Amino acid sequence: MKKVLLNNGVEVPIIGLGTFRAKGEEVYMAVKTAIDNGYTHIDTAMIYGNEKEINRAIKDSGVKRENLFITTKLWNSDQGYESTKKAFQKSLDDLGLDYIDLYLIHWNKGVEKAAESWKAMEELYKDGKIKAIGVSNFTMYHIEKLLETALVKPAVNQVECHIGLPQYDLQKYCESKGIKLTAYAPMQAGKIFESEELKAIADKHGKSVAHVALKFLVDRGIIVIPKSVKTERIINNKDIFDLELDSEDLKVIKSLWNGKRLYTDPDNCYF
Repeated sequence: MKKVLLNNGVEVPIIGLGTFRAKGEEVYMAVKTAIDNGYTHIDTAMIYGNEKEINRAIKDSGVKRENLFITTKLWNSDQGYESTKKAFQKSLDDLGLDYIDLYLIHWNKGVEKAAESWKAMEELYKDGKIKAIGVSNFTMYHIEKLLETALVKPAVNQVECHIGLPQYDLQKYCESKGIKLTAYAPMQAGKIFESEELKAIADKHGKSVAHVALKFLVDRGIIVIPKSVKTERIINNKDIFDLELDSEDLKVIKSLWNGKRLYTDPDNCYF
């Protein structure tokens, strides 16, 4: 699996398994299937309510801890200095781990909350409890404000990113700060499968529409975390590295940009 080098020297597999809205036995089987089939990067969050099931899947996989990359996130109601440390410890316990590979502030809830949370995360990072720290759903403005007080730069910004919302400007900005982009909803919540243009590109290369959508992002150096609980899709999603999108493909793909979000606007997060 190709890896992306973060600004602190940590490497993250460029394709991971997303677990948003997957719970219980369903998420257990998805994570177990993924790890059994070569995935080493699993993305979750406290608010998903599935960290304990992921813990069980990791243990049952038999894969050594150091060979896995686990991401989880700090929820909005837990932001703040002391509350961040408590929330982190709960996630650590629920995941059954000694450390987290990547810990993210899930959403921006104001300059003060972000700064307090980040201070706690920096301390956990320096104590070796977290291998890399970052943010999620942060705009350029949010990052600029965080950098005013941060001692450690964010390594990652995880955002909604797909063919319809390619995030070119945000990626350019983040790269200028040494921050890597991670794309959630890389398949546009299934909307890509309705596109005749993408079907034609997939057929041309003997690949699937999902492969085209993922390779478009991976070729830009963006980490992707497609969510699936179906065995065949989990296995097939990582089979993209022999796909070469040509200039005509990219022209068609770029024509599908519409700038529409499927999820909450980071500037209007009311939860």
